Amino acid sequence: MTVPWRDVFPAMTTQFRRDESLDLETTCRHVERMIASGCSGLVMLGSLGENAALTAQEKRRVVSAAIEAAAGRVPVIATVIETSTAAAKQYARDMEGLGADGLMLLPAMIYRADPRETLLHYRDVARATQLPIICYNNPLAYHVDITPTMFAELAGLTNLVAIKESSGDVRRITDLRNTVGDRYVLFAGVDDLALESAVLGADGWIAGIGLAFPEENQRLWDLAIARELDAALPLYRWFTPLAHLDTHVKFVQYIKLAIQEAGLGAEWVRAPRRVLVKAERRRVLGIIHAGIANRPKLPPARGAAPLPKSRARRPRAR
Repeated sequence: MTVPWRDVFPAMTTQFRRDESLDLETTCRHVERMIASGCSGLVMLGSLGENAALTAQEKRRVVSAAIEAAAGRVPVIATVIETSTAAAKQYARDMEGLGADGLMLLPAMIYRADPRETLLHYRDVARATQLPIICYNNPLAYHVDITPTMFAELAGLTNLVAIKESSGDVRRITDLRNTVGDRYVLFAGVDDLALESAVLGADGWIAGIGLAFPEENQRLWDLAIARELDAALPLYRWFTPLAHLDTHVKFVQYIKLAIQEAGLGAEWVRAPRRVLVKAERRRVLGIIHAGIANRPKLPPARGAAPLPKSRARRPRAR
């Protein structure tokens, strides 16, 4: 299908059971809820999807299940996180064969490639597939910065269509526009910079904490791109303490806990990650519960309809 490169593409979690086995039923139920909220696409198996903790076969099962659940209503983007260029090329081909609608490509993991090596990695993977690709730039997490000048060098590869900008410096949106113009679709990649990114010209948002608050997430973006800032600002101020959870090293645990408290899934993660305990758990729950208690009333957005709460079993309090 043709990918509508705009608006909200949630970065989905991979749901697990308490024994760390895949819970595809809950994952797909969450996919359904996000589609109902009005999102434009789904990003599967990113960092939030615990890509590195899954086997190759498990990754294929998750993407296949998401494709089946989406049923052509929105595009499914599969994330490529591999330690070598050869493995990334093979995975890209595999996802194309499964029927994914696009890819999100990260630099090769573990080794910190220099700019020349990074450009060659992106070129080689792009040439291995016909799928459109989002280039993920997150130098804070992965220690490789794909600069605006580097994106200008990659501009000749027509299937590199978009950038997820997660440098943490909102000025990068303007730097990219000044350097490459409208050559790439720009996605905000940091939840607590989403409004600022929209005002500066981002086309979409690959969202995290919105997985627990899908309607509010979608409404905030709609207001932002419509430049209805008088309405967007109060919503963003309510949203920001929750959005800060997306910027911590334990963002997977934090966001999964929020998803659980919102009744949309479970907090179970795969080791070496562990569910939160003691003071840290209490602190994060305090932020989440405050957000839920003060949840703003919204007019219906894009025809979103409420769906049943997740039947996933909740872990006991710690």
